[in-house]
Amino acid sequence: MRSSLETFDLDTGEATVLLRTDRLIEAPNWSPDGRFLVVNGEGRLFRVELDAPELSEIDTGFARDCNNDHGISPDGTMLVISDGTRTGQSCIYTLPIGGGEPRQVTEKTPSYWHGWSPDGRTLAMCAQRDGSYGIVTIPVDGGEETRLTDAQGHADGPDYSPDGEWIWFNSSRGGTMQLWRVRSDGSVMEQMTEDDRVNWFPHPSPKGDTVLYVAYEHGVEGHPRDKDVELRLLDLTERSIRTLLPIFGGQGSINVPCWHPDGRRFAFVRYART
Repeated sequence: MRSSLETFDLDTGEATVLLRTDRLIEAPNWSPDGRFLVVNGEGRLFRVELDAPELSEIDTGFARDCNNDHGISPDGTMLVISDGTRTGQSCIYTLPIGGGEPRQVTEKTPSYWHGWSPDGRTLAMCAQRDGSYGIVTIPVDGGEETRLTDAQGHADGPDYSPDGEWIWFNSSRGGTMQLWRVRSDGSVMEQMTEDDRVNWFPHPSPKGDTVLYVAYEHGVEGHPRDKDVELRLLDLTERSIRTLLPIFGGQGSINVPCWHPDGRRFAFVRYART
């Protein structure tokens, strides 16, 4: 089997397989009611019900090139996708949670969605503007963009803290890819990890006390698939880091918000060695 969609329970320290498939699937989102997951694969989006796990395709209209940067609105009524069908490069759209015709949000490309503000009003994305990739926000209905990072290094993977005060992201602005956070108004920026690993895709838990992320081995460039990585947890109270699970994965494993609403579980994808 190529892909294994799984959940990890922080209380037991155990991973549970929900679905195995020969398809390449990626980037699970957990619905706000905890009943289903959304993943992508082969340019499509799929819904996976927890009580009867199987891949059920979601109607995304003309968008047939959906990548792994997708998510669900805080109120559970909308999907956001990143798709290049019409624009040639990734563009952000929203559509109803049950499927339908996408509505374009970003005019500029490439734009890759990663976070939705808790109040539902703003989207955070990784976007290439003026020759560099940085953290950019935009109103959910489109409009003027706000860039929160400068051109120092590559910045990617923004995700909001549950109070909406911070946006977490990863950046190489310090030399190696580490975790950072910036105030949602861009006023303060802080580096949050500094070690010998290559750290990507931070996801604050629903309680805001921990941050899940993927750690590549030292020297890895970018965020490739099919690597030996670790899923790690940064505890903000104790300022400590622990390894939860070593997996064969990386790109596609936890690119987007993947926490269960109870904050005790998260979803991920691991891949088979070929």
